[in-house]
Amino acid sequence: MQSDWILDVLTDLKTFATINGLPALAEQLDDTAIIALAEISALKERIGRQTHGNDSHAGPDIGGAGKDRHA
Repeated sequence: MQSDWILDVLTDLKTFATINGLPALAEQLDDTAIIALAEISALKERIGRQTHGNDSHAGPDIGGAGKDRHA
């Protein structure tokens, strides 16, 4: 997928931060890479479901927010 390149960029930035004595930045970039990987994986999964016609409900289920509900 086209968005995988961002993981390489984050790895390069982390390497630069580590070599140049920026440990907090390196750690933050590690966390950022984990988030990027999770989001890319979720995106690939959504695209796969849409491609195969299995995505009958896009988006999170928020319990009918915005619908006329009575207590």
